[in-house]
Amino acid sequence: MSDTRAIQEHDRRDDEPDPSSRGVFWRFWAAATVSGAGSAVTALALPLVALTVLDATAFEVALLAAAGQVSWLLLSLPAGVVAQRVPLRRLQVALDLARFAALGSLPLAWWLGTLTYPHLLGAALVTGAATVLFDIGNSTFLPAVVPARELAARNSVMSGTHAVTDTGGPSLGGVLIGATGPVGALVVDAASYLASAVLLRTLPERHPGPRTGESALRLMREGWRYVTKHPVMRPCMIWATAANFLNAALVALTPLYLVREAGLNSVQLGLVLAMDGVGALAGAAVAVRVTSRLGTAWGLIAADLAGGALLLLAPLTTSAGDAYWFALGNAGFAFGTVIGSITTRTYRQTQSPPELLSRVMATVRFVSWGALPLGALTAGLLATYAGAHTALWIVCAAALLPPLYLFSSGVGRHRDLA
Repeated sequence: MSDTRAIQEHDRRDDEPDPSSRGVFWRFWAAATVSGAGSAVTALALPLVALTVLDATAFEVALLAAAGQVSWLLLSLPAGVVAQRVPLRRLQVALDLARFAALGSLPLAWWLGTLTYPHLLGAALVTGAATVLFDIGNSTFLPAVVPARELAARNSVMSGTHAVTDTGGPSLGGVLIGATGPVGALVVDAASYLASAVLLRTLPERHPGPRTGESALRLMREGWRYVTKHPVMRPCMIWATAANFLNAALVALTPLYLVREAGLNSVQLGLVLAMDGVGALAGAAVAVRVTSRLGTAWGLIAADLAGGALLLLAPLTTSAGDAYWFALGNAGFAFGTVIGSITTRTYRQTQSPPELLSRVMATVRFVSWGALPLGALTAGLLATYAGAHTALWIVCAAALLPPLYLFSSGVGRHRDLA
């Protein structure tokens, strides 16, 4: 989960937030932490259910990853309009309960002996769709309660928290899977969404503003036009799209390669995956410092280039004995990506007109996060026809392309994004 916008919608870009809004932020932070830890467990458990319980093929594992992400392509744009037109807290709680039901049905079916791959795929689709609607609604929370000068720091807090859950979640998942099997670990994530719903229920409602009479299609077009014509947001969106495509390909390949090719067990896999969170946490901790010293544009490009170079270490892993190469590459890639994510997200939040912000965020996520299922499917096809190791080399080498594109665009000619 990400930041939630659960207070009255108004502009606080330059003045101090209402003191009560600080409590709203930290209550959301607690919900995000609980849910994020559970989701990190599931990131390990779901593909392992497919691999070890249902004996899925390489393409089926990649298809499962794509199913959890395809809703970014299908629902992101209309979700930006929905976020403006419905009571947000009520929607958030309902979506958390939907995710609880979808994931909770998997351990129940396994216990009854009726768990199938289509059921697993359906749960991934439902959970992914609910996540898209939830996250788009959340995307304008911080600008509503935090003045512009604090946004980068608050974004770092949220990214750092997400990194911590990403770090501990896979390790916890590895231990849980070793003790209870991969299906048992899904119980943790289902419970996390229920806990999140209870916490979010305590937040104040954000009621929709008055209807303007404008059609949803026109509202979506306005957000699309603003981003695609913007000299900074457009190339940053293209950068994010390429980075997300490669990240999704890497995520789809990781359990397949490390379990079937390198021979890691569930605990070892969890520890390697946890390094993604370590890298993300380090990136979140230094993001503001890096971009203050180098500039927001040059700092973003330099960090992403360094992360792409480190990712080239990952394919050097061929067994459990040298899994540290994959761990280092995974951490480096996450480090660079998180600095870029914090920097570009803060720029959008501070530079977008308030009345367009939710649609700007929806447009960017429609394009950039819509690349996630395509990346996962591409990785599955590469692994099927070229082998998992060759596919991994191709993905890791391609990680240098997004920062090189950003450097060659108009963004690279200036020290700062502005």
